[in-house]
Amino acid sequence: MDSAPYLVPHSQEEIAILYEDDDLLLVRKPHLLLSIPGRHPLNKDCLITRLQQRYISASIVHRLDLDTSGIMVIPLNKACHAHISRQFQQRGVAKSYHAIVYGAVAGDSGEIDLPIACDWNNRPRQKICYQRGKAALTRYRVLERKEHCTRLLLQPVTGRSHQLRIHLRELGHPILGCDMYAHEEALGMADRLLLHATTLAFEHPTTGNWLEGECPPDF
Repeated sequence: MDSAPYLVPHSQEEIAILYEDDDLLLVRKPHLLLSIPGRHPLNKDCLITRLQQRYISASIVHRLDLDTSGIMVIPLNKACHAHISRQFQQRGVAKSYHAIVYGAVAGDSGEIDLPIACDWNNRPRQKICYQRGKAALTRYRVLERKEHCTRLLLQPVTGRSHQLRIHLRELGHPILGCDMYAHEEALGMADRLLLHATTLAFEHPTTGNWLEGECPPDF
């Protein structure tokens, strides 16, 4: 049986090292690169396996979707991993994303507060569900308006799967190039998902200082 349909596309673009010390890395994940190995045996090329060729002790403490590019933190030891993991769990990590969305967003800022649950019949898609969904909050601010689209700065307070994609669809402004939640016109307006993790900030596990990383989008 041909295994090709089970393969995900993957980028050969290099992983940029934005910051490095004895405890952690800040890196830029390319678009179309998995964060961790996929389930299929041939989908093992990913960010963490590439990094472990140079940094043997590197581990994953959070993820970005295959289609999303941008900044990630990579712990280099167990103590650092545990410390940063707690910060994510306690919502102590500040994150922001850039997205270009369909249409003209009304108002200069706002928030989307809608619960998200797995859509089990259409996995890996998610859905808005008031019965069993988990609380999800996204704040947004308009950065630029063009004729048919709007550039937004997004600040997810929670970290649900596909949160930004589905929240913006519910707002009526799906992210351009989103093959899961955008309508046909918005999907066709970009050749990739126009979502990028731009900033990441947290308490450094060793120094206790606030560490801020930035990775501007290339779209």
